[in-house]
Amino acid sequence: MGSQLNTSVPTRFPAAKNATAEKLLMAASALMIERSSIEVSLSDIAQKSGVNAALVKYHFGNKDGLLLALLARDAATEVSNLEYLLAQPITPTAKLRLHIAGIIRAYHRFPYMNRLIHYLLHETSTEAADEVSQFFVAPLLGFHRRLLAEGISCGEFRNIDPVLFYTSLIGACDHLFFGRHAMSRATGVGPVTDEVCREYIQHMEALICGGMVK
Repeated sequence: MGSQLNTSVPTRFPAAKNATAEKLLMAASALMIERSSIEVSLSDIAQKSGVNAALVKYHFGNKDGLLLALLARDAATEVSNLEYLLAQPITPTAKLRLHIAGIIRAYHRFPYMNRLIHYLLHETSTEAADEVSQFFVAPLLGFHRRLLAEGISCGEFRNIDPVLFYTSLIGACDHLFFGRHAMSRATGVGPVTDEVCREYIQHMEALICGGMVK
């Protein structure tokens, strides 16, 4: 997929200010959810959105630019939620539980998110990977650093390395939503339904909190 695309990716995202660009993003998102795949063509996106495919280049530069803008749009919502959560007058443990549930639900709400992250980090350009690191990885890791520091300072958490925590939580989400295809072949498990999502939240809360909350 990546070898067929122009790897020049714009660093500014027009979606929030432009109705046509937003239609393209909404169409791409809907198609990826419907097909459980990020393998959607520009003609499919154009047909779904009712917008000429040539406008992808005008608004995003190329298909990779559109995918990057879609991930940036979805990530922006989640990052704003992190800042809101950190400011709440509740205990660090309560924030931790809400964050675990929130990040799993975000992956469930945008099931293409983890595949886009993999694709943009590893199969496109250095510029695209840098963008993903700036608007997704860095803010999330920064939130983890602050939350863990708060919990450690008030005596609720054991001394946990933020990078290891990030790797554990995001890795757990990644495997559920990205690795489940391989698991289904080996074990016969089904798709990630709302019920599976709820069960996984309970499992991860017990696993993580049991290991780090004093």
